[in-house]
Formats: sequence, C-alpha cells, structure tokens
Amino acid sequence: MNTYNWNEIPLEQMNPHVTRQVIHGSSITIARVGIAKGGSVPTHAHINEQILNMISGRLKVILDGVEMVLVGGQSLVIAPNVPHSVEALEDTVAVDVFSPAREDWIRGDDAYLRQG
Repeated sequence: MNTYNWNEIPLEQMNPHVTRQVIHGSSITIARVGIAKGGSVPTHAHINEQILNMISGRLKVILDGVEMVLVGGQSLVIAPNVPHSVEALEDTVAVDVFSPAREDWIRGDDAYLRQG
C-alpha cells in the first residue's frame, strides 16, 4: 500500500501560470493543478477519460466547442479524445483524475502544458 501527502509531492512549474503535482497508479493518474488568473491550457485531447474537480477559483472550459464556466465545488467529466481547453478567470486549484494512467505524462510528453 502506498500513501501520499500532497504537501510532500514535488510541485512542477509547467509554465509561468501552471503548476501540478501528480500521483500515478497502475491504471489511474490524479493531479492537483494550479492555474494563476489569466493562465491557460491550450486545446488538446487524450485517450484518457478525465474528471475535472474544481477545488477553488473559476475556470472557463471549452469542451468540444462548447464554452462553460466552472467554479469551486463543481466537477466535469471529459470523455476520451474530446478536444478541450481551459483559461483561469481567477486563481484556480483543480484535481484531475484520469483513467487509464497518463502514460504521456509518465514519458514526459506534455509539451502542450509547458507552453505559455
């Protein structure tokens, strides 16, 4: 059994506006993501189903061409291979859960997050 403490997981500075902390299981990835107001994640898609869980802040999400605003306490399920992007309307913290595990992140193939 592995236990984790978010306060001890290294904080990755993905770009000037986005940070993340990640735990990978054998078939799932969970990430705590911080996005400063004005920061964004460009349009992308992946094979993983994703559940975006808003902890705090406001996030503009464009999911398959549909724009919505999420706030702390809300969650959004993103189906595999659906294009999506986000922009922080205020400082935001979210927890993303992915299934299967994000093999692209494990390989370091996450250049889209390092832009900005």
